[in-house]
Amino acid sequence: MRNKVLRVKLLLFMVISLLLLVVVACQSSESSSESSSESSSEEGDSNEEDNGKPTDISISMRTLGFIHVENHSNINDDPYVKELEEITNVDLDIKPVPHSEFDQKMDLMFASGDIPDVVTTSGAYGGGDTMRDAVDAGVFLPLDDLIKEHGPHLLEEIPQEAWDAVTYDDGVIYAIPEFLGNPSRRATVVRADLLEEAGIPIPTTPEEAWTVEETLDILRTFKNMGIEHPYSGRAEFKYADTFFGSFDAFAYGSQLELVDGQVQPKFFNEENMTNAIETYKTMYDEGLIHPEFLTHEYNDYKNAGLSGKSAMWSMNANELLQWQGQLEDSVPEGELAIVPSPRGPDGEGGYYLYGSVPRAYMINKEAEDKAVEIIKFLDWMLTDEAETFFSYGIEGEDYEVEGEQVNYHQPETNDEINIERYRTGWLWLIKDTTYYANLLELTEEGQQLMETYDTILANEGRDGIRYIPGLNALDNTPNLSAKSDVPAPFIMENMAKMITGAEPIDDWPNVVDEWIERGGSNLLEEAQERYDSGDYLEPRR
Repeated sequence: MRNKVLRVKLLLFMVISLLLLVVVACQSSESSSESSSESSSEEGDSNEEDNGKPTDISISMRTLGFIHVENHSNINDDPYVKELEEITNVDLDIKPVPHSEFDQKMDLMFASGDIPDVVTTSGAYGGGDTMRDAVDAGVFLPLDDLIKEHGPHLLEEIPQEAWDAVTYDDGVIYAIPEFLGNPSRRATVVRADLLEEAGIPIPTTPEEAWTVEETLDILRTFKNMGIEHPYSGRAEFKYADTFFGSFDAFAYGSQLELVDGQVQPKFFNEENMTNAIETYKTMYDEGLIHPEFLTHEYNDYKNAGLSGKSAMWSMNANELLQWQGQLEDSVPEGELAIVPSPRGPDGEGGYYLYGSVPRAYMINKEAEDKAVEIIKFLDWMLTDEAETFFSYGIEGEDYEVEGEQVNYHQPETNDEINIERYRTGWLWLIKDTTYYANLLELTEEGQQLMETYDTILANEGRDGIRYIPGLNALDNTPNLSAKSDVPAPFIMENMAKMITGAEPIDDWPNVVDEWIERGGSNLLEEAQERYDSGDYLEPRR
């Protein structure tokens, strides 16, 4: 019902806009004949002035939990935004969308009709239930021809898998993707200095990975060493799902598998799910994880690690060096290391594999008159000039060049680290977001991190049967619908009760049955139909 109401609002908004355009066009035609001779004589000078004028571009952007963005009084006044505008001859009006309220804010934006020139999505077409409705209603421009004519770097650098992800149901591209070259992005991080103190060797290859029980013993060792809550947890298991990966039991949207010819969520596997839940219950009972971790948000989880209260957690590997710098502020002797994720009974582990598109950018049809300049702006993001700016910042302030040598001022304070993270990870719109090679190549630690992607991360991770576009049978029953890295609320609620002892773990089959009875059967039916028709992607691992 909500989708229908929002769809009606969108259509009404479009009708009103078209009527206004007709009125304006009529008024313009009445006056054009009177001033045609005068305007023609000034046309050359006018066009020259317009060509030098910055293009106004408004853009909505999810804050993604970036501290520098969320704490900024007005990100449009930030010096890096100003420098970006100067380099590209644009006048940006960035409209930050709070990370934790993204879907709701996007719904409100579309319902109100106050849509910026460029809309940033979460994933290919994610960002509220109304995003796809907006595409269907014609709110966004088809971009195929514009990209072919004005986006040479986009076509050359963005991999086909990312283009496939933003190719809509009708075969048209409505979004330009940021892309991810390595889908194994999350990693298990541990305090290496504590391991050394305890005499525990640091594993560096998949063959040396700890088992789940070995990992629990290490967490117990950390507890005995005075670490308050050895494993840093977080609400909805976001970046706290290490052991669900060990047992191949992620309850996420992409985690589907074929069992006896039938497509089903991995949380149907009773043995794997109960083993994973039992592991977290052990951690909960023994104080290896904070007793209130199920309500901890991003800042709670991050602060636990960086203050020295925790010694193991999951994070995006490309941020390791920035977190290392922040840890040293409160724990000068602290040293972080990426280790192979704990292995389960099948000898595998790791985190869910990301899709190929972390963010994408769509152009409002009302901004058609500036669409060419917007495409050129996004295309510039993949040039050498852009890579230099976003990697190193402002020449003379953040770095100097001597011959062919870049002397980069490595960030030292928390504020400087947050600024670097914001500049590279948030403000740089189109890039391979796996890691930032220009920065990592400058230090031995950075070079080691790049090697970690090949020696550790490339050899772990869990995937499942995937669908592009995603399954939508549960769109109207969000309590049963999982997201990319968050279980469905109904599933999450029952996992939480079992971990805290409010429900017995061996009741898991009843949870699965209830999920099916409440409407999950609709998703099973849709998934099977699309699988049988060949409309799916095979797991990558």
